Amino acid sequence: MPTYAKSEDWLHQSQLLLDARPETTRVTTSYNIKPARRRTKAENASAGDGEAPATPEKPPRGHLIIKTYDPVSGVSLKYKTSKAAEVGRLVQMLSGLGRKMAALPPVEEASTVEGGEPMTGVEGGGSGAQTPVAAAVTAQQGGNAGGGKGKKKKGKR
Repeated sequence: MPTYAKSEDWLHQSQLLLDARPETTRVTTSYNIKPARRRTKAENASAGDGEAPATPEKPPRGHLIIKTYDPVSGVSLKYKTSKAAEVGRLVQMLSGLGRKMAALPPVEEASTVEGGEPMTGVEGGGSGAQTPVAAAVTAQQGGNAGGGKGKKKKGKR
């Protein structure tokens, strides 16, 4: 089972595997948090012969493990990370892989009309009437987009 060093490599290989066998390939995740390890008195004493102050406990560290497995071909792809920002990004990417597993089309961010304007649920994009809230906001801003008076000046010291 290859374990990838980069999430991009794992994602690319997983997408290829899902494209080849979407009916049997599965993506699984597991997240483990190990509690912080306390240092014993013997470890503190050996670290500096009792003269060094005790080091504080390290916070617990979590690990996300993602596996892509196809039982028919026996291919298994694995990626492990403990970086918090990467965990959030990978969880978001899993929705796209899940849609492939369920044989659903990919989600498009926003559909556009020929003129380049975003399309809404109604053909034509709305009634064209301005809502009272939007009218109050534009009147309050005085017609300019910036609004407000500007930066506050600092006094002399």
